[in-house]
Amino acid sequence: MKCDWCQAEGAQETSTTVYWELPDGTRAIEITETPGVSCPACGMEYQTDSVINELEDHLMIIDTKKLNKSTSYKELLKQPKLLKKNYFNFQE
Repeated sequence: MKCDWCQAEGAQETSTTVYWELPDGTRAIEITETPGVSCPACGMEYQTDSVINELEDHLMIIDTKKLNKSTSYKELLKQPKLLKKNYFNFQE
């Protein structure tokens, strides 16, 4: 796999902890076991655009007031949706 940052081969899929600001800006939460990429060449750990979009879209359509300070990625995606989709994502 090629690193998006340094373009070196050898980047690997990994699972990381990220900290995400909620869409309403009231607080940030810890999201554990988030799919990501780790590059041994440059040391960068990051999430792909698809994971970022999935997180952002899901946080827009759930009741974030019910979220704990920390949750796993899988548990976050299991949260009941208030809307069918993120109607604020105009890139679709």
